[in-house]
Amino acid sequence: MAAFDLLTRRRLLGMAGISMAGLALPSLGLAADEHAGHGTPAEPAGTGEFIRLDAPRKLKLAVNLNAVCLAPVVIAHGQGFFTKHNLDVELVNFGNSTEVLLEAIATGKADAGIGMALRWLKALEQGFDVKLTAGTHGGCLRLLSAANGGVNRLEDLKGKAIGVTDMASPDRNFFSILLKKHGVDPVRDVEWRLYPADLLGTALERGEVQAVSGSDPFMYRLIKSGVARELSTNLVEAYANLSCCVVGVTGKLVREDKRVVAALTQAILEAHDYSVQHPEEVAKGFQAYALNTTAEEVQAILHDHTHGHHAVGAALTQEITTYVTDLKTVEVISKGTDPVEFAKEITADVFS
Repeated sequence: MAAFDLLTRRRLLGMAGISMAGLALPSLGLAADEHAGHGTPAEPAGTGEFIRLDAPRKLKLAVNLNAVCLAPVVIAHGQGFFTKHNLDVELVNFGNSTEVLLEAIATGKADAGIGMALRWLKALEQGFDVKLTAGTHGGCLRLLSAANGGVNRLEDLKGKAIGVTDMASPDRNFFSILLKKHGVDPVRDVEWRLYPADLLGTALERGEVQAVSGSDPFMYRLIKSGVARELSTNLVEAYANLSCCVVGVTGKLVREDKRVVAALTQAILEAHDYSVQHPEEVAKGFQAYALNTTAEEVQAILHDHTHGHHAVGAALTQEITTYVTDLKTVEVISKGTDPVEFAKEITADVFS
């Protein structure tokens, strides 16, 4: 499929989320205390009625402050999305260190965090006391081939090399699954080569690899520069409506104060809903945290994601079951792990 068609489809999927977003929240220009006093908007699907805690609650939320797909959450912190639920949230920047982030949540150094499901699942298999409460959106991952190369479909990658930044990255995990479904063994038929993110385009142009995978903004920029074209994404086939990123909360907090967890999760999903209707506002606000990006670029990337899609409760458990089942086929999750039981164990329905 042509890159234009794929990008258009991604945008349509992102726009489709508007129907799930409910009413718009007040302007991001309002101060946090002003915002908290206004009437409540329609809540994200599946989260029930608006939750405001009886007493203020301090929480630490671990995030990667530079991740474009987390722009709605970063903006939510300073603009009252948490405050109106009577939550005093401190953002803790853990970057891309998954194990450190999950350990921090499991041990209570952070109360919750947001990250990519396909990076977290293998780590959670090791027994971290972290429960997933929601999928926040879809569409962070892209697989690209050279703009002037001969790789036009997934099947063409058999016997080829793919550049990645991390052998345990969510994009490598996802596209391994997709390759497997298209008859290409990602372990034996493909060579995965490591590069720094800013050298993936160079490796592709030189022919050192025939494809590269990763997340935005790097992948988006390679397409816009004309160096690469989009071969596939994590918004195709059975994955078009699955979550990419998830909310994880320390198991202790889920067991002891589910209402607090529900309020936090609801606030995070509200912020993502807001970004569907007002990506330009989120993009502008994110500039205070973003590195080497522009409001226009962030807005375009947000349009390519499905920030109006959220999975909670049984829907989240089913999505995680799908991922775990597929990760077993590409030798990431252990053969002896039961996908259904594992998914039930690591997810929590905080809205029931």
